[in-house]
Amino acid sequence: MLLKALSFAAALALAGPISASTITWTATLGPEAVGATGSGSTTIIYDDVAHTLDISANWSGLSGTTSVAHIHCCVATPGTGSIGVAVTPSTLPGFPVGVTSGTYDIVLDLTASATYTSSFVTTFGGGTIAGAEAALIAGLNGGVAYFNIHSSTFGGGEIRGFPAVVPEPSIAGLLLSIGLASSFARSRNNRA
Repeated sequence: MLLKALSFAAALALAGPISASTITWTATLGPEAVGATGSGSTTIIYDDVAHTLDISANWSGLSGTTSVAHIHCCVATPGTGSIGVAVTPSTLPGFPVGVTSGTYDIVLDLTASATYTSSFVTTFGGGTIAGAEAALIAGLNGGVAYFNIHSSTFGGGEIRGFPAVVPEPSIAGLLLSIGLASSFARSRNNRA
């Protein structure tokens, strides 16, 4: 009976939250091109109620000075390749230009057409802003979107990272509890 209850709880945990309001992704930013020297990290938080994307980044050691930064989506194979820009058309608003290190944070409105490139809306979003939002979130969840910082030395991009979902602490704790309870039940059954 205990194992059936644990299996049901595990299924619920794996199905995900019923009314999730945020998803968090993180990535380590590393050299995109031979000779690039920069590094950094990014955290991206999606709020599905407010329809916003909070993008935070820090970086240092670029071989050139920053020129633009944005999110690209959606490559054919997760974690590899290059594709056109999804968010935002020229660069992220207020992104610092002309520096080799820095920090950045912005909250983007995902219901605004200015958040996306027109080609992303057409190609991946089915021609609608709601479709573009759904495609971007699916791309981040699927590992086919990446955050990119371009520099004066590497105009095609100096550092980038493919964000991965950060598990919610409550889900991670639940899965750990289920695993421990399952191990206890197995060891108990083995002794009987």
